[in-house]
Amino acid sequence: MRLVHNSLHQEVAVLLRDQIFAGTLPPGSFIDEAALCESLKISRTPLREALKVLAAEGLVRHEPRRGSFVNQVTEQDLDEIFPIIALLEGRCAFEAARNASDADIAALDALHARLTEHAQAKRINDYYATNFSIHEAIITLANNRWLAQAIADLRKILKLARQQQLHAPGRLEQSLAEHLAIYAALRSRDSEGADAAMRTHLTRQREALRVLAREQKSRLLA
Repeated sequence: MRLVHNSLHQEVAVLLRDQIFAGTLPPGSFIDEAALCESLKISRTPLREALKVLAAEGLVRHEPRRGSFVNQVTEQDLDEIFPIIALLEGRCAFEAARNASDADIAALDALHARLTEHAQAKRINDYYATNFSIHEAIITLANNRWLAQAIADLRKILKLARQQQLHAPGRLEQSLAEHLAIYAALRSRDSEGADAAMRTHLTRQREALRVLAREQKSRLLA
């Protein structure tokens, strides 16, 4: 494979980021610079610039005399990140409730109808996709690029956890109820209510992940 774009290190960063999120480069894995340079037909310079980009995003860490590794997300990391992203997405919901037009509310109504259908049919992958679309729509309605950027950066770290909170017992139904509460507040143009409902939604996501982590630990000890 040969990369030829002018912003070579950015293209390499995109490639490595995709491999990290796909699990091809799993958390904790060593990034073999020599092998990558050989396979991509590039020099060390653009690769190391790309690794700096990923390190700034929190996806990669460099250890002196050892090299670069894909970061691992700990339970403490999740405990620290979720309150922050809950505040940020809560503020997005607050702004969205003030900014949403009737057409925007109609679009959200259609998304929530799909979300409900997926939940009732237990189609978790489809639910995740629609859930993501709803969160993105709310972020767009907030119309605050700084909020959007901060949330995007934190989401990259959370993707390293590769945990699906909807597999926790009862979480799918709970998540749907939370989303419908957020939507009701948005439809009513209730900024404070939308903020609170979104923060509750994100906080409960963390609780569900904690349940899954305990279950996984119990299985390993059994």
